Amino acid sequence: MPSQPRVVVLDYGFGNVRSAVRALERVGAAVELTADAQAAAEADGLVVPGVGAFAAVMSGLRAVRGDQIIDRRLAGGRPVLGICVGMQVMFAAGDEHGVHTEGLGEWPGLVDRLEAPVVPHMGWATVAAADGSALFAGVEDQRFYFVHSYAARSFPLSETVDRERFAAPLVTWADHGGPFVAAVENGPLAATQFHPEKSGDAGAQLLTNWVASLR
Repeated sequence: MPSQPRVVVLDYGFGNVRSAVRALERVGAAVELTADAQAAAEADGLVVPGVGAFAAVMSGLRAVRGDQIIDRRLAGGRPVLGICVGMQVMFAAGDEHGVHTEGLGEWPGLVDRLEAPVVPHMGWATVAAADGSALFAGVEDQRFYFVHSYAARSFPLSETVDRERFAAPLVTWADHGGPFVAAVENGPLAATQFHPEKSGDAGAQLLTNWVASLR
């Protein structure tokens, strides 16, 4: 029997962490909920959850040196999965409640308010999975659970990446008053705007796919 992949869910005070821990355990990961930098650095996979405001999540991450942990893992090719606001903070900045906040800057681009008749976007929705997606393998046509008022409505890196030297990011889109980024697969960094841990069997399969990639 192969050993279980070791996954740290980063505990920085924001995020539906218990449900994420349970969902990852159900799909075969050995999960630790901690803000310990060494444990986060050494784990096979790091999950960055997030709920609430962009600025508050960034403040919480910086308080536990999460920004440094994430950056060092990615620099070393070590997998990271961001969920909801944990995905949003991977972008360069967020405009929320009239406040402009610098993000982690792993991707260029801005997170801002959805332009739709009804906000927040809450409930189940389908996505347009990227061709060749490993994250969505087997669930390309399934629905996932969203609850958010803000999103990245463009993905500038797709236009600027040097495709001769680097693989283009795989970007999955959804729509609420217009297209927005629902998920990204970019080397060791993957992220979803929706909550896979709240997305039933489809979310469980997506997490299974991610955990399997850690072996």
